[in-house]
Amino acid sequence: MGLTIAYIIIAIYSISLLLIFFYSLAQLNLLVNYLGQKRQNQTAPKFNLLDPKEIPFVTIQLPVYNEEYVMERLLENIAKIEYPKSKLEIQVLDDSTDDSVDVTATRIAELQETGLDIQHIRRENRIGFKAGALKEGLKIAKGDFIAIFDADFMPSSDWLKKTVIYFKDEEIGVVQTRWGHINREYSTLTRIQAFALDAHFTLEQVGRNTKGHFINFNGTAGIWRKDCILDAGNWEGDTLTEDLDLSYRAQLKNWKFKYLEDVETPAELPVVISAARSQQFRWNKGGAENFRKTVWSVITAKNIPFKTKFHGVMHLLNSSMFLCVFIVAVLSIPSLYIKNIYGHMDWIFSLLSLFTISTIILFVCYWFTYKSIQGSSFDNFVDYIKLFFTFFSVALGFSLHNSIAVLEGHMGKRSEFVRTPKFNINSLTETWKGNKYLAKKLSPNMILEFGLMVYFLFGMYSAVPLNDFGLFPFHFMLFLGFSFVFFKSLTARA
Repeated sequence: MGLTIAYIIIAIYSISLLLIFFYSLAQLNLLVNYLGQKRQNQTAPKFNLLDPKEIPFVTIQLPVYNEEYVMERLLENIAKIEYPKSKLEIQVLDDSTDDSVDVTATRIAELQETGLDIQHIRRENRIGFKAGALKEGLKIAKGDFIAIFDADFMPSSDWLKKTVIYFKDEEIGVVQTRWGHINREYSTLTRIQAFALDAHFTLEQVGRNTKGHFINFNGTAGIWRKDCILDAGNWEGDTLTEDLDLSYRAQLKNWKFKYLEDVETPAELPVVISAARSQQFRWNKGGAENFRKTVWSVITAKNIPFKTKFHGVMHLLNSSMFLCVFIVAVLSIPSLYIKNIYGHMDWIFSLLSLFTISTIILFVCYWFTYKSIQGSSFDNFVDYIKLFFTFFSVALGFSLHNSIAVLEGHMGKRSEFVRTPKFNINSLTETWKGNKYLAKKLSPNMILEFGLMVYFLFGMYSAVPLNDFGLFPFHFMLFLGFSFVFFKSLTARA
């Protein structure tokens, strides 16, 4: 291996490690904010819903597309929302192209007979996908406030009473609630998804919101002020995460967001890896698209402080961390040989300690979010250790798939909005088999993932002849992660 090539590899390797380290420091700062928020006694003006004059008009929007398995559950649940019927409107924004349309129409007609103001809104095309449907419904929405729920969400009957009251503060544009997971314990796949989402909905959302940094509406389980949507430029379908896009445009115009960690909105996690793949791809590509679209506006904004800009940039770079991790992973094996061939470059590998420090920081951060939901007993801590390293390994296994999504987003390659199939699974014994919305084709990335599985097995072997076991645990987790993703994708089982 030429010395020039060795220097190039080490340079790229080192830059990626530094970016991961800065990301972990941002997470540590959010943890400090999160723990500090726990000690604060915050009060806010609230609507008095006992006074008829203060009860605002609310429109609930339900954007759906081919949701045969969960439509009945969704409509039954939304019909139970406790709110004055004279101040509530429900829009079913149905872009479906299958038989679920007729079933939905029948159920809506039955609900209309009960006196519920619920409308079945259909479009001739799916321009703008979910963003387009929300924008279309907004044109005729009667409400001053717009609550949004995806098809797999099940808000409690008093959800509106817990959320809409905060709009008494006229500067608040959005109230977002924490996602719950009805099938958390269904499988290893659902447990690690819940683990990652819990960290976002505790550490990140609270940590940012409590210091006035930018947070995001999560696409569902939240409520918007209609004037905020319009003032920020309305929904746009030019990214795959229209929720993040509108959130940043609104906050750049000085709208405040309110995050309610204590209000949980239950939902269903994908139980099949193909569904998780499509969701991960959309979220990560959309994040990169929004970085490309928004980061310069954040950096140059004169109305926000430097620290908010820093966290905003790191937030928009969230998905790009997968690319950094993937680069570090792939280059770790040639770096191992460079270290042993060029003895004078030994000092450079002290940078590897940054990855260890980053992992320790994330381990500590995620523990505080885990125990806030699961408890802090010794048994829970042991379970946490096992879950953290399982999550970390599988996240590494997804790094190729997610890196491709990130690269497409940064390069501006457009793709269709592929929604995540829903399953209506509520217990450990229910099965997903027979779901007609599941992707039938295997991901072409699987060939590469198999190759990477073998590649990191070679990395583990390399430690023996080189007598250098520093990277062995890392390569072992990479091997396990790519093995998990490959074999689960091959067998199409959660």
